[in-house]
Amino acid sequence: MVLLSRLLAEAGRWRAVRRLYGCFVRSRSPEERGRRLLRQWLSAKQRTQFDALNYFEVVGSDTGRRFRIQYGSAANVGELNEAGRLIMGWCFVPRGQLVPGDVMLAQKIALETDETAALAVANRFSL
Repeated sequence: MVLLSRLLAEAGRWRAVRRLYGCFVRSRSPEERGRRLLRQWLSAKQRTQFDALNYFEVVGSDTGRRFRIQYGSAANVGELNEAGRLIMGWCFVPRGQLVPGDVMLAQKIALETDETAALAVANRFSL
């Protein structure tokens, strides 16, 4: 009986170690690193939106229009009207095979610093 309880306790410890290791490996994945970098660049309000809704809003540098950047790597930027409703979709991504967090960070920086140039290369689509 004592041996059985020791074996069960040991098995429980090994399961806990495996779960901890799994968390460690996932936290070092490219996708998780991209997500962490993105969060570091978000304002407090954007970070709150992103954590709660998986998107955040930015204001374009040239026109002052509002855009919503949703978690993803393509066709994830939406233009908002004055009432906060999505009216138009925009698709523009940096070159290369990037994880969603890195793509979203590039989109944020592009819209907030040179909106006109970003939209000039974007594909527009209706929602």
